[in-house]
Formats: sequence, C-alpha cells, structure tokens
Amino acid sequence: MGHPTIYPTGVTVYNPEKAWSGFTIIQAPDNGALLLGMNGHEIRMWKDVHGFPNKMFPGGMLMGSTGTRHPKHGLQDQLDLVQIDWDGNIVWKFDRAEFIEDPGMEGRWMARQHHDFQREGSSTGYYAPGQEPKIDSGNTLVLCHKNTINPYISDKMLVDDVIYEVTWEGDIVWEWNCADHAEDMGFDEAARNAMCRDPNFRGGTIMENAPGVGDWMHVNSMSTLGPNKWFDAGDARFHPDNIIIDGRETNIILILDKKTGKIVWQLGPNYDRTPEEKAIGWIIGQHHAHMIPRGLPGEGNILVYDNGGWGGYGSP
Repeated sequence: MGHPTIYPTGVTVYNPEKAWSGFTIIQAPDNGALLLGMNGHEIRMWKDVHGFPNKMFPGGMLMGSTGTRHPKHGLQDQLDLVQIDWDGNIVWKFDRAEFIEDPGMEGRWMARQHHDFQREGSSTGYYAPGQEPKIDSGNTLVLCHKNTINPYISDKMLVDDVIYEVTWEGDIVWEWNCADHAEDMGFDEAARNAMCRDPNFRGGTIMENAPGVGDWMHVNSMSTLGPNKWFDAGDARFHPDNIIIDGRETNIILILDKKTGKIVWQLGPNYDRTPEEKAIGWIIGQHHAHMIPRGLPGEGNILVYDNGGWGGYGSP
C-alpha cells in the first residue's frame, strides 16, 4: 500500500460548540513563534523566536528564546530565555547560567534552558483563576542543563537537569541539581546496572574530549504546586512553593521541598512496590506532571501525560 500524497493542512476540525474559544501559540519551524486563532488564521508572528516552549503572558507578552545551541555541541540547549512584548522588543532576558566556548565558535553566555520555565504568580504556565504570571517583576524558575560526572549514576559524562530561580535582574538565587539526589530516588540494582552502562547515552561530539553525554534523567516539566487543599489540610509536603518535576528516562515524578531541597513525595521509578502503585500501573515516558490549579476541575490532583515509547532503567 502506498503512502498518501495529499495531507490536510491548517485547522481541519473545529466545532465551536465543543471547543473552548481562545488562541494557540505554536513554534513554526524556520519561522518563529506563531499565534493562531481558532480558525487557523495568523494573529501575530514573532520571527526567529524559538520557544521550548513558547508561552503567552498577559498584555501580549511572549516568553521564548532567541536561538538554540548547535546540536553538535548541545542537547536541546536554548541560548537564553527572553520575554518579548507585542512589538518584538525584549523586556527581560536570562542567559548568564554558564559561559560556553564550543569548538570553532565564539564564547558566549548561555542559559541552556529546555522544556519548561515558570514566572512567579503562575504555578503551571496556563490560565487558572486567580493566577497570573508577573510581567514586570518577580522571580522565574528555569529548567536548564549542566554537564556533570556522578559515579553513582555512571562513569560517563552526563547532561544533568538543573533548576535555577532567577530574579528580575537576572541573578541566580537558588539552584537544584538532579544528579545530587540520585541516591534518594530509589533505583534498584537492575536499574543502576543499566543506568551505569547506558545512561540514555547520546553520541556525537557534544563535548570536546568526550564522545557524548548521558541524558540520564531527561526532566521535561517543572512547576510549583501552587495553593492546594492538601497543604491547607496540614500536609507540608504540598507547600505551594514546592516544585514538581518528572523525568522521562527515569520513569519518575518527584516533589521537591523548596526550602530544604529534599525529595518529599514521589511516584516511580518502580510501579510495583506498593498496592497503590500497582493500582496506578506503569507510567512510561511521562510529560507535564503537575498539580491541577485551584479553581479548575480536578483541582489538587496530579495530572500527567503518559507519552508511551521507551522509558525507565532495569528490568523490562
């Protein structure tokens, strides 16, 4: 059977009675950040803005990046994180996480941001009643990369996931590195054996004098919990400022205590240790684990997208 030769493009289905009217911001490859209406019409294009992801803020503000590090030397690293107004002017920028000197390229400061960020005022990055990200002040949580070696995980060079809290002035005031807490994540012997040999190894010439890096954790979402009924009932693990993340390659969802940095709640990396985990069943390749904000259906529950595919270390 041959492949189809005609592919529908643009908006192919729109039922106004079932779809909530609004706007959609997408990344248009080789073009920029594109804001669309419900019928697929272009409202605004921010040319050459690379969103990983793009997010719309109040007042027509856009959050994204001005570029991506060359894939020969970096893994999904964005050069910076910027806030741009409706007219295309940069009104906020963060790039001073690490000074990078890639072979054959001029040295420069980079954020190495990837997958997620959250501005103070909003816990999840989408609309929720009573939550609006600040647009002229406040701190920003930024999910970034940092290369490291951690013998507990592997003897190979790792690209670790790190969370920075950055002020409006661009100063880093808080930092949390995944690799520093690997021993607390509950990996069994089979998982550690597999991880040591292949920590999701990405080959190439990403680093000089190293054949590649192990994307061992691959965190793809990060957000504060926000106000919730569990904390109101006295459970300190769910403090609104605590941070929930998920790691695709490790099959794990974690809540981090913002004050101590300790892991205070988790699901995975094994889903057969307790009756509760067995009832949930295995989650594979998860994305965007977050607590549903107050005022929305299901508030206080943790919502996670099970992406399927591969994920986890150790026994199949």
